[in-house]
Amino acid sequence: MADTSLDLTLDAARLTARLVDFRSESGTEKPLADAIETALRALPHLTVDRYGNNVVARTNLGRAERVILAGHIDTVPIADNVPSRLDEDGVLWGCGTCDMKSGVAVQLRIAATVPSPNRDLTFVFYDNEEVAAELNGLKHVAETHPDWLAGDFAVLLEPSDGQVEGGCQGTLRILLKTTGERAHSARGWMGSNAIHAAAPILARLASYEPRWPVIDGLEYREGLNAVGIAGGVAGNVIPDECVVTVNFRYAPTARPRRPSPTSGRSSRTAGWRSSRSSTTAPRRCPVCPTRRPRRSSRRSAAPRCRSTAGPTSPASPPWASPRSTTAPATPTWRTSGTSAWRSRRSSRARNGCGTG
Repeated sequence: MADTSLDLTLDAARLTARLVDFRSESGTEKPLADAIETALRALPHLTVDRYGNNVVARTNLGRAERVILAGHIDTVPIADNVPSRLDEDGVLWGCGTCDMKSGVAVQLRIAATVPSPNRDLTFVFYDNEEVAAELNGLKHVAETHPDWLAGDFAVLLEPSDGQVEGGCQGTLRILLKTTGERAHSARGWMGSNAIHAAAPILARLASYEPRWPVIDGLEYREGLNAVGIAGGVAGNVIPDECVVTVNFRYAPTARPRRPSPTSGRSSRTAGWRSSRSSTTAPRRCPVCPTRRPRRSSRRSAAPRCRSTAGPTSPASPPWASPRSTTAPATPTWRTSGTSAWRSRRSSRARNGCGTG
């Protein structure tokens, strides 16, 4: 039978290797959560609670301040890289070594070796960070046991090359669907190729110039990328559907303002303020190659883009306040002709670099 225990007397490197050897792809974290809970309950200076596969341990020394150290215990799908291995250069390889079982190892070592810190400590180990926001364990704990997360300062031990990385980007996942008409490939002129129809989308994404805004002294590096594409029926059929999955990482807005039509590096950054939102909006959607904004039927309202339910911006989504990364109800993306674009939300405001 496989060893399912954790020895917290190991140094951080060896403990990281031990954690990597626990398979814990998103949704399968229970064995690792069990091991973490068992190891922490053996420490008399900690109070340990559990909700699902989320484990929270706290000191209760009556200090004036409390610091939270948090980390997720799940990984992306394993790619033939478990168990861990140490190469001849002393580099540890394996799924989750950086993201983020090394951080979890640091949490566990502090929990085991610092019984009397100068500030009270809360250690949070949560599941399902690498998948959809609604499954995120930190979100579930915050909703059901907010008192477990009370604190004055929090650090998420995601990989950052040993440096402190401040700020949090929002994330939006979009499904862009193009449609065509099936036909036999020997009679291709009788159909309409949905994969070919996705070419303007990919061209637009490839030409996108990300902003690097500086807000409160922190540099945010936005990104707009295709992260998946699906389409095709058979080797002799013109496809009638293609779906491009796009991920948009955006910075919060420091001071919402109405830029002039000529401001920014390109027309994508020139915009206006909507009567419904104090955030700025671009004259084109960042991924919409065919649509320009249209004006609302209300005379006082600002122009709105046809491809969304409201204005949108790489600087700040229309549904976000200057410090919010909460997504709206699912908007509908539309184009004419054979394209029908749909959007699906996926918001994550739970880590410093948004790597999930």
